[in-house]
Amino acid sequence: MTDRFARVQRFSLPGALVAVSVFFAVCSPGFARTANLADVLLNNFALLAIASLGMTLALSIGAVDLSLGTAVDVGSLVFVLLTAHHVGVPLAAFAGLGAALLVGAFNGVLVAGLGIAPFLATLGTLFIGQTLQQLATDGGQPVYLLGMSLPPLFSALAHGSFAGVPLPLWIVAALALVVHVALAHSVFGRYSAALGSQPGVARYSGLPVAAVVVATFVAGALIYGVVGLLLASMVKAYVPQAGNGYLLNAIGATFIGTTLSRTRRPNVPGTLLGVLLLSLVANGLLLIGWNFYWQQVATGVLIFAVLALSFASRRAEFA
Repeated sequence: MTDRFARVQRFSLPGALVAVSVFFAVCSPGFARTANLADVLLNNFALLAIASLGMTLALSIGAVDLSLGTAVDVGSLVFVLLTAHHVGVPLAAFAGLGAALLVGAFNGVLVAGLGIAPFLATLGTLFIGQTLQQLATDGGQPVYLLGMSLPPLFSALAHGSFAGVPLPLWIVAALALVVHVALAHSVFGRYSAALGSQPGVARYSGLPVAAVVVATFVAGALIYGVVGLLLASMVKAYVPQAGNGYLLNAIGATFIGTTLSRTRRPNVPGTLLGVLLLSLVANGLLLIGWNFYWQQVATGVLIFAVLALSFASRRAEFA
């Protein structure tokens, strides 16, 4: 009985994707059109998928990184400001990623060095980051690049393509492969799983807990920085607090993705399917005329359903 329920749990996410796709294809004929699905992948899926990969790293050690939006915004701000001052795109992008990396390093020091709980540490980083952005932009004013003659490479980050596939999707694929290998096929992944499932045992067994924590937050922030660069390239501006728009959905998609794992661990395939599910739901609700607030309700319902299934599975396992 337990094995049967576990199989149901593991196939619930692919089943939900199929059910959602069929429902919206019937309710809105435009949903299944190639142009619409391509738009979902590029505008709904790509940036959220990248952000969720960073969150997957954080959840693998049992942490929720609330500073996701801060790293996205800081990376975007530095990238846009340097571009506005005619710094070359490669150097500006490198500086933007470096600024985002500093956010992760700061989190690592707070958690691994000072012993602050990850939730509280990243919450503090969120508030500090918001304040610094407001100070740097005269109270949180957008920084526009629309009137400038931008280098082709700047726009190519978000709007370019290779072999007919948009560059953001190539970036999703590359980062997904790296994170998947790191979590599923490396010593780092084994250490992360141990820390995420039994932190007390991990600490007393001699594992390099501090190094794993710092590496996780730094790698996650670097990934969030990539979102910041792509977002700036897409809208040709720095938009204050835009990164926080990815936070809740990234957390939700990562938790939804844990149902794909037999051990209910964060995993890259599950996270990507979770992001795709949320993206399709948001697009489908928009096409049938539901507003943004109902999209958030649908996201909450999906997360509740996943948690209910996970708890029921756990009860059945120990029954």
